Amino acid sequence: MTRLILATRNAHKVTELRAILAAAGLGHELVGADAYPEVPDVKETGVTFAENALLKAHALARATGLPAVADDSGLCVDVLGGAPGIFSARWAGRHGDDRANLELLLAQLGDIADAHRGAHFACAAALALPDGTERVVEGRLTGTLRHAPAGANGFGYDPILVPEGDTRTCAELSPEEKNAISHRGKAFRALVPVVRELVA
Repeated sequence: MTRLILATRNAHKVTELRAILAAAGLGHELVGADAYPEVPDVKETGVTFAENALLKAHALARATGLPAVADDSGLCVDVLGGAPGIFSARWAGRHGDDRANLELLLAQLGDIADAHRGAHFACAAALALPDGTERVVEGRLTGTLRHAPAGANGFGYDPILVPEGDTRTCAELSPEEKNAISHRGKAFRALVPVVRELVA
């Protein structure tokens, strides 16, 4: 069985990606970047989700000699011109402080009426091989933003985005419900045939 490295140390994300890829029928062994602690974290210096995903995937593929999959994703708020976007994980200044990011965004949108609280989650998923081959696909989940968080599932901005056609936030969905419609689910399902084609 070919080992495929998931270029993330975020345990929530590893669990989510494993579930998405397994449900899509990908039979490869999926291992998080924590299995390679000697590989340094990659600075996300790209200006798009796709650039950042490729930076991470290539770095891990080069360091391990194995095919690597990475994603970069975030929340894009219409009234903020697409921000926080690629800065979603560090919107409040510290990388990965979900609560601070959420509170800052809600404060910034405090006076914005429901009709103008449109937003979407975007995800770019990249596959990189040790020989430099690369592919990127993208996925999107459109919805509106709540005024206060709701739900205990998910992570990041999940507690405030209500997907189009639903009344619950992403954090109120079961993991299976969320994976079926999420930006990450869409992107990684689109990546499965690419992995099958390029990774024996």
